Amino acid sequence: MNKRLEDLVTSPSSGTVPPVLPDTATLRPSAARDLYGDLFGKTSPPRQGQSEIRPAAVVQPPRLPTTLAESGLTIGQLGEFILKQLYLQGVQPGHEIARALRLPFLIVSEGLEALQQQRCLEVLSGEVVSRATYRFQLTELGRLRAREMFDSCRYCGPAPVPLADYVTQCRRQAVTGFACTLAALEDGFRDLVVQTSLLEELGPALCSGRSIFLYGPPGNGKTLIAKGLGQYLHQHGGDIYVPYAVQTEGSIITVFDPVVHQTRDDGELARRTSGNTDATGLLLADGATDLRWRRIKRPVVITGGELTLDLLELQLNKVGNFYSAPLHIKANGGVFLIDDFGRQLVSPRELLNRWIVPLEERLDYLTLGTGRKIAIPFEQLTIFSTNLDPKDLVDDAFLRRIRHRIAIQAPDRATFTQIFERLSALRGLNVPAGLIEHLYATYYNPERPPRSSDPRDLLDLLTATCRFQGRPLQFDPSVFDTVCQRFFQRPANSVIGT
Repeated sequence: MNKRLEDLVTSPSSGTVPPVLPDTATLRPSAARDLYGDLFGKTSPPRQGQSEIRPAAVVQPPRLPTTLAESGLTIGQLGEFILKQLYLQGVQPGHEIARALRLPFLIVSEGLEALQQQRCLEVLSGEVVSRATYRFQLTELGRLRAREMFDSCRYCGPAPVPLADYVTQCRRQAVTGFACTLAALEDGFRDLVVQTSLLEELGPALCSGRSIFLYGPPGNGKTLIAKGLGQYLHQHGGDIYVPYAVQTEGSIITVFDPVVHQTRDDGELARRTSGNTDATGLLLADGATDLRWRRIKRPVVITGGELTLDLLELQLNKVGNFYSAPLHIKANGGVFLIDDFGRQLVSPRELLNRWIVPLEERLDYLTLGTGRKIAIPFEQLTIFSTNLDPKDLVDDAFLRRIRHRIAIQAPDRATFTQIFERLSALRGLNVPAGLIEHLYATYYNPERPPRSSDPRDLLDLLTATCRFQGRPLQFDPSVFDTVCQRFFQRPANSVIGT
């Protein structure tokens, strides 16, 4: 027979609060509201008695070019970027032009000399001891050529890197082969209630760097676990490098996106590009990093029902006549999460057929406006999260290409109790003894099993109801009874609080 809720309220639970949390709202208090924000926050300290996660192997950075040939640019391409820069700025010293292009002045100087010989530039002033201090401006011929180049392509900024260099760097910093152990994963997921058996499935999937299919009934943490994998890689996967832009087949593709990519080199960039007016322009130390690349944390890109086939192709800026890389390319080296898979406007079969080759060959083929196709690395951990049965979405031939299919099921009673107690503790509440048993006996059944998200939703509704009624937040029998009936959308099977 069920206990009365009044009796439950007067008997605080003797159970201990677990050290980990199961849901978006169950993160430590400083990040309990927003897991995605926590992806880009500070790493939590390890639990007492547990060693820290070892840092990932350092990725070799792109080396600073010392010659025009090493930069991957032709003298004509270099001259184009110089003309555009001066057309926008009017007058600039040589070292400022080098800073804008993110190239050593020794390289930029070659382009300046060539443009002077073509009578496109003139020198206004400067110190004789350093050509980097010369102030340059366009001649009438230079302005005419700059306008013609802007008509062709309006990209202006850091010089692009060759596509071949981007491919090489992507292979260096691929997720495939990422080192991960069970102990490290347990520590990385310490803010979640995740059973060891599930971590033993997630670990090999993470180490492989291949695609993952998370499926199961709604409300049991699929999206949370997928974001947790992204958080783990983002915080413990080490830094990688992404270029401002890539050049191939006469076209420019921008890759760096400050919305997606969290930079880690702001201080270094400021140091190497400030007050540097010597003959090299930019710092040219042995082994220095090419400043056309930004050092970032491994990115986490999340998309859902808004994903369409068009968003997986190069995005042409029709005004500027240059391209922006699609989301899954911006996710290279990190995680690309397709949430609520199967609920996009495009059919799952069309969407997955688009990725058959990339998932198999680790390359994606994108089409330029000229009709030419280019091969771009597909080097990210791709995670599909869905409430639907994978066999209802795609056939076996495609499922074979998704190497890791992991079911996320409803929590057992012990896990559900941990979730409820932890969430209650975050709100300053003690769970009355027998309350969980009462919920199971009164509201849960085989047709409506418990969900990992139920404790959060019930307590949120309780908090809102108490606030509306001007009551202190507590497990008041009549209020909680009303909350449960509203939440489960049916009358209770027995009267409680009488």
